[in-house]
Amino acid sequence: MPSPPVGYEALIIGGGPAGAPTAMLLARAGRRVAVLEQSTFPRRKVCGEFISAPSLALLDALGLGQAFSTMAGPEVREVGLFVGRDKIVVPMPVADGSPYGRALSRDKLDTWLLDQASQAGATIYQPYKALALEALHSGWRCTAQHRATNETLTIEAPVVIAAHGSWESGRLPTQTATSHTPHDLLGFKAHFRNSRLPPGLMPLLVFPGGYGGMVESDGGRVSLSCCIRRDRLAAIRQPGMSAGEAVLRHIASHCLGVAEVVEGAVLEDDWLAAGPIQPGLRRAPHPGIFLVGNAAGEAHPIIADGLSIALQSAWLLSQRLLAQPSWDNPPLQAVAKSYEAAYRKQFGPRIHASQVFAQLAIRPWATTMLLPMFRAVPQLLGLGARLAGKTMALE
Repeated sequence: MPSPPVGYEALIIGGGPAGAPTAMLLARAGRRVAVLEQSTFPRRKVCGEFISAPSLALLDALGLGQAFSTMAGPEVREVGLFVGRDKIVVPMPVADGSPYGRALSRDKLDTWLLDQASQAGATIYQPYKALALEALHSGWRCTAQHRATNETLTIEAPVVIAAHGSWESGRLPTQTATSHTPHDLLGFKAHFRNSRLPPGLMPLLVFPGGYGGMVESDGGRVSLSCCIRRDRLAAIRQPGMSAGEAVLRHIASHCLGVAEVVEGAVLEDDWLAAGPIQPGLRRAPHPGIFLVGNAAGEAHPIIADGLSIALQSAWLLSQRLLAQPSWDNPPLQAVAKSYEAAYRKQFGPRIHASQVFAQLAIRPWATTMLLPMFRAVPQLLGLGARLAGKTMALE
């Protein structure tokens, strides 16, 4: 028999790098917050794992910067381009006085951030999957189910914040149905030990039908994450070969730099796969529902900025919600309008830039045409990093 509804001021669906900081900020301000997270942590996740310098400044403002620095990998001081036999490396651009970005694996980052939300006073329901959202006269009712025991839970709140990402379909109004086409971009990720990636270098990998990146994360591990078209994956995968093995062979055969980095390296775990990715900006479906992280907008991973967008969007929304003493409908409509405008101003340009970069990267003719320019003017890589938001402070 279902238990009676539990009341909160805000319900956050998803406890990852967008949901957990939102919960922490609201709970620190004294709001009653609940978080539904369907996975058991620690969990692995397809992700580039890089957090840019502007978001490190945000972690400092939250009092979390020192702890992050202790856990994360080395400062990323160089960006590169690995394509064919070319290995182009330039300094990472930074804003005056800013630190360099760093990487932390999602199994550690997500667990740590959700623990911070719990310590701030948020109630964490885990592993609970949100099944349905029902509109009430003054808010929302969410039905959730425990992933192991099937126990049902009902939560009511005037504010619902979707932080569940964009890759998983479902019955919530904030989840979009996904279709499968040959042009879909599928995400892959793996960790390697004993690799030869130079410390502090984050290269962009360009190969037929896809793109990717590498970065040193915590504990000396190197993360290789990439996207590849579904039809290209089908073409390169041989009978009896795993998708991850096929992807790695394909990348290494078209990027000398990758082949050199992974020679003699040890694959730590099985490859992860997810997708298809759904880049673009999205709007909340109803008043009183807010979107953060990939639920609100997804950049092509080619710019390695997904985690930064997640963290920064949590800050943008939380500050606007907390500026309103009352969370009934008219103030929430004003918050929604202000937040959407701020989100699009802050992230819209880099999301659009990522679409251009990605479309060029996956087309061999574009690589052939543009590579001579990068050879002649390698500083163009630094310009691309700036367009991707690596020096853009949070307003």
